[in-house]
Amino acid sequence: MRQPLFGLLSVRPFSKITIRFAAVSLALTVTAAAAQAQTQTGSILPIVTQPVAKVGAAKPIIGWVRFCEHNPSECAVDPDEPAAIELTTKVWQTLNRINQQVNAAIKARTDNDHWGVDDIWDFAEDGYGDCEDYQLVKRRRLVEAGIPRRAMRMTVVIDEEGAGHAVMMVRTTRGDFILDNKRNAILPWHKTGYIYIKREGDESSTWASLGGRTSPTVTANQ
Repeated sequence: MRQPLFGLLSVRPFSKITIRFAAVSLALTVTAAAAQAQTQTGSILPIVTQPVAKVGAAKPIIGWVRFCEHNPSECAVDPDEPAAIELTTKVWQTLNRINQQVNAAIKARTDNDHWGVDDIWDFAEDGYGDCEDYQLVKRRRLVEAGIPRRAMRMTVVIDEEGAGHAVMMVRTTRGDFILDNKRNAILPWHKTGYIYIKREGDESSTWASLGGRTSPTVTANQ
């Protein structure tokens, strides 16, 4: 009498060690994913890192100069404010929330397409803007949320495409962190892959050089 095929197959049972290893691996994967999500939403504070070093003075980019002529209060330095803030869980959550909200709210449009000129720094009041416009809106909203403006410095970098790009550097007791329109995750400055050229000064209107050799004349139209 022919036996059913399944009766001829032998199934090797999993050992307890194999099952336990699989369970541990799954738990670690879930834990890592949860930790990453919590870090990006502000539930877990980032580790302490070294701040970026200043190497001298620098001239501000022309788009910033024009912006300051029309918005002097945005460019003024208040020495009574801290140059670096304590990075509490509440502050980290606020930074992440506003960074993500502004990135979602503004639609990318180059200055040439938007205004017909190479580089204009503004608040994207019509819902369109490029890199520096995102950061200016973020800073204004963070100031409204109680973060001191002096600790939030507009910064010019060279991006992964070799183009000028504007980000905002938030200086904290746990290091310098970058708010960027290219990503929602807030990263330590040295994890972005950018070359740091210069940033807004925290003592006067003079900007600070961050060591990058090539200084763009405009920020990238992104």
